[in-house]
Amino acid sequence: MQNPSLYAAIDLGSNSFHMLLVQQVAGTARTMAKVKRKVRLATGLQPDGSLDQAAMERGWDCLRLFAEQLQDVPADQVRIVGTATLRLATNIDVFLARAEDILGHPIRIISGEEEAATIYQGVAWTSSGSGRRLVIDIGGASTELIIGEGTSATLLNSLNMGCVTWLKRYFPEDELTHARFEQAIGAAQAELSGVAADYLKLGWQHAFGASGTVQAIQEIMMAQGENEHITLARLHQMKEQAIACGNIKQLKLHGLTPERAPVFASGLAILIALFGTLGINSMVLAGGALREGLIYSMLGTRRNCDAQDRTIDSLIARYQLDREQGERVRNTALLALRQLQPAAGSDEVCMLSRAAMLYELGLCIEYKKAPEHAAYIIRHIDLPGFTAPQKSLLAALLLNQRDDFHMEALHAQCAMDGERAVLLVRLLRLAIILCLRRTQGTVPAFTLRTDGHRLILSLPTGWCKHHYLRASELHAEALRQTGQGWSLDIVEA
Repeated sequence: MQNPSLYAAIDLGSNSFHMLLVQQVAGTARTMAKVKRKVRLATGLQPDGSLDQAAMERGWDCLRLFAEQLQDVPADQVRIVGTATLRLATNIDVFLARAEDILGHPIRIISGEEEAATIYQGVAWTSSGSGRRLVIDIGGASTELIIGEGTSATLLNSLNMGCVTWLKRYFPEDELTHARFEQAIGAAQAELSGVAADYLKLGWQHAFGASGTVQAIQEIMMAQGENEHITLARLHQMKEQAIACGNIKQLKLHGLTPERAPVFASGLAILIALFGTLGINSMVLAGGALREGLIYSMLGTRRNCDAQDRTIDSLIARYQLDREQGERVRNTALLALRQLQPAAGSDEVCMLSRAAMLYELGLCIEYKKAPEHAAYIIRHIDLPGFTAPQKSLLAALLLNQRDDFHMEALHAQCAMDGERAVLLVRLLRLAIILCLRRTQGTVPAFTLRTDGHRLILSLPTGWCKHHYLRASELHAEALRQTGQGWSLDIVEA
């Protein structure tokens, strides 16, 4: 019997085959299964354009893994697409006939432009941020470049370069040398030369990478204690680290998984060319790509809603949180932040808002250790729209919402520097105390100012005498914060 809430998307890529199975729950997609196999289909492309038998056998063998799971999904809630290598293969009919027989569903070979558009949708639904986005997806045999805003793509291109094809052409015998890298980078720059001007003219505010190459690079950076923002200087450092290994078979970088190692150098070379040619200052990993684009196109999710907002809405519904109280704490915390920093950055506003809306998340388990439960949930749940470092920061904020401080969690996150994160924690804790009454009109008219690391909270004259519980909690909080070396004074004026 099929489950009407299940949806499946399969991406038959040039490097890997992926299956994503989700269930629609509380208005969002809950991941139920992910299956991925390194099929390396592009390595089977022959000089005459045909796929060799070994590559097709690897593909069919992988599809047998997917087939059983698909039996539970309604046919009209399954999307299966083939990309660059299958677009190029001259004997595609041979592969498709057996592949569709194995899966029991049709496979659609999509154009490079449609692939780019679908990738952009996957990024738009799962990554947050306003303004124009540049999205880059380095696949096995093609690289997609998209500029868009909101859920609408404006400029689309699919280029004939990928981490598998570049590996075959520019890293023969697995050599990692300066000469090999320069050849690969130069070839990628030549491929980009015909379209770069259009992207530079249109411009963007944020750059996202939606590929395994970008994921691998970010994992290496975080394993080495750096933040999530990829820069050209950091890419060149990784290139030198790779060259020092001498050979792909000996490629060992802290944070690089063995399965990604074979195509790491070729993907890195393409990304260096992209950064240099397009003048990219910084890039972060996107929350989704082609598969997510296929899924969200079926779900019909609200279009005029930020990815993080959709995730917060889903968590509020799933865990039955008090939205009105969350909004009260959020508004109080943001008022405090703006009093201290009238031009507070979007990162601070965003993370403080999200933490305030979710501060009671741990109560779904129990009260005493609610902050710990909330942090655990955030660390281990899918959060579309949030990057891995943002998840770590959000968990640290929720863990530190009351009682003793857990500084190790604040030090471990790399989404923002420690001093900024500490300020958000201090404001969140004060806002929660000021909103203890949980009713409209009970938050006092307060002002907050700073003198270095010292915070001064001013309350109306006589307020503490008439609101003894909250006054007591505020004075206890002042002792905790002062004990950490951050002075907090509670005064009436």
